[in-house]
Amino acid sequence: MVEKKKQATDTKHGLEEEQPATEATEGMAAEADAGQDPVAALQQELADAQAETQKNWDLYLRERAELENFRKRMQREKEDLIRFANENLLREILTVVDNLERAIEHARKNDETIQGLMEGVEMTLSQCQKLLEKFGVSPVMAVGEPFDPTWHEAMGQLESTEHPANTVLQEMQKGYVLNDRLLRPALVLISKAPAADK
Repeated sequence: MVEKKKQATDTKHGLEEEQPATEATEGMAAEADAGQDPVAALQQELADAQAETQKNWDLYLRERAELENFRKRMQREKEDLIRFANENLLREILTVVDNLERAIEHARKNDETIQGLMEGVEMTLSQCQKLLEKFGVSPVMAVGEPFDPTWHEAMGQLESTEHPANTVLQEMQKGYVLNDRLLRPALVLISKAPAADK
C-alpha cells in the first residue's frame, strides 16, 4: 500500500516536472506557427537594443555637453562677480574723490580762503563716514576705554596718575569694524602706573 502511494506521488511529480518543458515547447511551436524564425527574432531584438543603446549614448553626450557649458558659464559668472563685487563701493568712493579734487582746486585758486578748504575737507570726511556706515563699517571705540587686544593694538605706554592702568589714552589710528567683525584694530597708547620715586 505504501509503495502504491509512493508510485502515485512519483507519477504526480513527474507530470509536474514535464509540464514546464511542455509549455516552453508549446511557446516555440506557437512562434513557429506565427511564421517567425527564433534566430530572426533574436536578431531583431539585438538590433532594437543596439538602436536604443545608440539613442542613449547620444542623449548622454548631449547632457554631458550641456553640463560642461553650464560649468563654464558658472565659472565666467563667478569671475565677473569677483571682478565687479566692489563696483557699488567704488562708485560711491568716486564722489568722495570728486569732492577732494574740487577742494584742492579751490584752495589753489584762492590762497586766502583756507576756511573754504577746511569746509570742503570736513564735508568730504563726513561723506566718507556716511559711505562707510552705509556699507556696515563703524569705528572702534578706543579713547577712555579699557585696553582690549581684540579691538586695540598697543603702540606704547604713557605714565598716568589720572587713569587706571591699561586704559586707552590716545588713539593714533582709528580702528574699524565691518558688520561686527574687526576690519582694522585701533592703534593706541595705553596708560601705566607711574614709576615709584627712588
